[in-house]
Amino acid sequence: MLTSTICAAASAAGLGIAALTAYRKRFLAATRIAAFSLVPIGLVLTGIVDWLTDVVFKPSVWAGFGVLALSALLFMVSRVAERRRTGGGRKEPKAAEAAARRDAMAPGASAPSLGPGRAASRPQGKAKKSSDGEDFSDIEAILKKHGI
Repeated sequence: MLTSTICAAASAAGLGIAALTAYRKRFLAATRIAAFSLVPIGLVLTGIVDWLTDVVFKPSVWAGFGVLALSALLFMVSRVAERRRTGGGRKEPKAAEAAARRDAMAPGASAPSLGPGRAASRPQGKAKKSSDGEDFSDIEAILKKHGI
């Protein structure tokens, strides 16, 4: 009953402000204010306000929220304990994925190295054959792997 009175008063005050705004020839703003001021009385008439006050002020509802929070906490603790026991459950697929990537490389390819010179930073179109005898087999293997 008290919440209905408060919502009715808020709606009446909002409609008064909307009337003053319309008097000042700001009709668009007055329409918006009137729309917002009708929301509280609409909530009272639909019964949502009574339902919300029942939810907020009933101890049994808060006990239910407490039980749900305890349930969520127990679930998270069990997940953490499971991960610690198995050694991190989700790391195993990542290790298998990394092994598959290693197998996908060309057989003759080695890890790229940054040797003397700046051959690694040169664009491919401008690469010259070196008379120093540099080995570009790893680069050729990578290019072949990508079909270039």
